[in-house]
Amino acid sequence: MNGPHQVRPHQGRPHQGRPHQGQPVRAAGSPLADARAVVLLAHGRGSTAEDILSLTNELNRDGVAYLAPQAAGFTWYPNSFLAPIEHNEPGLSSGLAALAAVLGEAERAGVPSQRQLLLGFSQGACLTLEFAARHPRRYGGIVGFTGGLIGPPGTPRDYPGTFDGTPVFLGSSDPDPHVPWTRVEETAEVLGSMGADVTLQRYPGKGHTIHRQEIEAAAALLDAALLDAALLQDAL
Repeated sequence: MNGPHQVRPHQGRPHQGRPHQGQPVRAAGSPLADARAVVLLAHGRGSTAEDILSLTNELNRDGVAYLAPQAAGFTWYPNSFLAPIEHNEPGLSSGLAALAAVLGEAERAGVPSQRQLLLGFSQGACLTLEFAARHPRRYGGIVGFTGGLIGPPGTPRDYPGTFDGTPVFLGSSDPDPHVPWTRVEETAEVLGSMGADVTLQRYPGKGHTIHRQEIEAAAALLDAALLDAALLQDAL
């Protein structure tokens, strides 16, 4: 697998209302132009793109481009994901746009959404799950390591669209100091109602970390996306 390097998708320049635009996107694995699948990895609060890319040591597959955008100031939005949404602006909207830019670059490189795996941990998982809910389609997979949809209790979840059977894995500790298990359950229910095939896994006392079983679940989704790509290629 190629070592970490940097790509820069078309996402504009940073300014006060768009803090994450123009930030680097770290990459590993296959060059995007040669990739059969793409994994987008969103890091957590206080972390870096390089840190989340370390998961590629466990998810290493041939023909996969791993892309990890960096948040400005090492955080996607300033407050808890349970705070009123407007209290996390403009970081939230800018972070969602940063994810869209990375996936748009994958599309332009010829990797359709069916071969795109969206993965995040903690704050990055919340951002990734909120992005997916706002942009539902058939993805190769969605993985939320300790995260949930963004907004305070009672936030309307009437997202339009369908996931068309997208496999989703949600795993979290219970209790977790940052992410209530009830929000993870709510997220699973919402995504399932939108046509996702959701696997929900609770890990009592795990702590705010990523469990080995969670990595194995993500690897299984990636392998399925690569198998679909291989079958498509054989049919051409």
